[in-house]
Amino acid sequence: MKLKALLLLSTTLLFFVSCKEEEKTPPQPEQPNIIYIMSDDHTTQGIGAYGSRLASLNPTPNIDRLAQEGVLMENVFCTNSICTPSRASILTGQYGQVNGVVDLSGRLAKENQYLPIEMGKLGYETAMIGKWHLKHAPDAFDYYNVLPGQGDYFNPTLYAKDGGEPKEIRFEEDLVRTVNATKYEGHSTDVIADIALDWLKNKRDKNKPFFLMQHFKAPHDFFEFAPRYKDYLEETNIPEPESLWDNKNNGSIGTRGVNNTLTDTIGSSIGHRNVIRNMGMHMEIDPSIPDPEYKRLAYQEYLRRYLRCVKGVDDNVKRLFDYLEAEGLMDNTIIIYTGDQGFMLGEHDYIDKRWMYEESMRMPFLVRYPKTIKAGSKVDAIVNNTDFAPTIINMGGGETPDYMQGSSFKDIIETGNEPEDWKKETYYRYWMHMAHKHNNPAHFGIRTKDYKLIFFYGRDYNSERNTEAQEWAHNPASMSFFDTPPAWEFYDLRNDPKEMDNKYGDAKYADVIKDLKNRLENLRAEVKEDDTKYPQIAEVVKEYWD
Repeated sequence: MKLKALLLLSTTLLFFVSCKEEEKTPPQPEQPNIIYIMSDDHTTQGIGAYGSRLASLNPTPNIDRLAQEGVLMENVFCTNSICTPSRASILTGQYGQVNGVVDLSGRLAKENQYLPIEMGKLGYETAMIGKWHLKHAPDAFDYYNVLPGQGDYFNPTLYAKDGGEPKEIRFEEDLVRTVNATKYEGHSTDVIADIALDWLKNKRDKNKPFFLMQHFKAPHDFFEFAPRYKDYLEETNIPEPESLWDNKNNGSIGTRGVNNTLTDTIGSSIGHRNVIRNMGMHMEIDPSIPDPEYKRLAYQEYLRRYLRCVKGVDDNVKRLFDYLEAEGLMDNTIIIYTGDQGFMLGEHDYIDKRWMYEESMRMPFLVRYPKTIKAGSKVDAIVNNTDFAPTIINMGGGETPDYMQGSSFKDIIETGNEPEDWKKETYYRYWMHMAHKHNNPAHFGIRTKDYKLIFFYGRDYNSERNTEAQEWAHNPASMSFFDTPPAWEFYDLRNDPKEMDNKYGDAKYADVIKDLKNRLENLRAEVKEDDTKYPQIAEVVKEYWD
């Protein structure tokens, strides 16, 4: 009996000790999976949830679900509206002069692929699938299968860590690598989704949380859609932006030239305005047809092809959702959808991106995570793409590394409240100058919630190339890189959200502009975007600052 009593007492004591231990160390919350979906050049105008003139066409019912069941961010901007630099800022949390990627020739080595490195430290299995565009392989990820460079729309070749056949690929003039390449059959949007689903189903470690970056090539030009969409919107008249026909007082001598002498050269157009590059050329519209008919035909065909590519992305996003729901993963997975920058869909008679104008600079950003994010919420805090990595790291349970320049906005999207000390402005810089026959002048600027100030300094940062360009400037066949007139533009976004009236010379705004210039100067120093290495730019900035 005594022995039984002792055993009972021991068991009771062990039970209470065990309970005390549980009180001291409560179970840790389960880490969420994170899927970051990014489409190339998918602008807010092409997403129904953003309520643009195209929303009535219902172009993205599945992507819109993220807004209905999560948060839509209204003021997200890129720091440089071109593919490679934007992706580098997303991966590093840094601006171009810090991460070294300022134009399409930029590259990101393994040791600088900070986002997957930090997510790996948090215990995540990481994967990068689709368009990468940063020259060096994404070796910081546990798994990758990516397009070499821009990649092909149909029957694309992708390369991975393992498998495939060795193939030598030139990623840049001075960068040739042999990679493990595989040629896939089908449209790239479907192929990229297939590979992502295969990794989720068969290749990942299911004992770990996952961080997947799934990057579609679509709807990048030249808008080659899957054949099944050939009839989509065929009989639909696509709504046109007013500025396609009348650009009013948008722009300056920096974008039009003195006395409008460069309107046929700067900024690739929809119709005949730009004689070097216009969308009618790409859409194979008969060049003998005059404007306005030529422009109207080009616009309609352009938008149909663009939205057919978007339709393919949206349908494949649904495939991903279907898998997550079937596996019971939907509500424990943070799903982010964005584009790598905005895109001009005929606004101001422009195509492509690069500009600091709203349609080009603004990025879509939608997040669904019902455990912490309220369904149907909207946030107007100013965010840029250097903030993406800190936010994703924070969502995974980590802290922002000191070397990142961006800040986490996790608390903002979860609470809907913008802290007092949150940024009141964002910086933008397009480093390239008069490149690729789109012919956008180099410029930088500042955007607040109410105003935008842009300085077109019109010089190439590469001094050797800039010097050579001046010798070519009078050769109509080679317009790239010649200097363009410096000019300022200022827009009152409260009263002029579509940027139709440059008020830079208006005395009514003199104090506002003075304040913005001071803030811009401080911001350039803060983000380390000075021009000490580029005297040809620094001289123009100094001469024309006032």
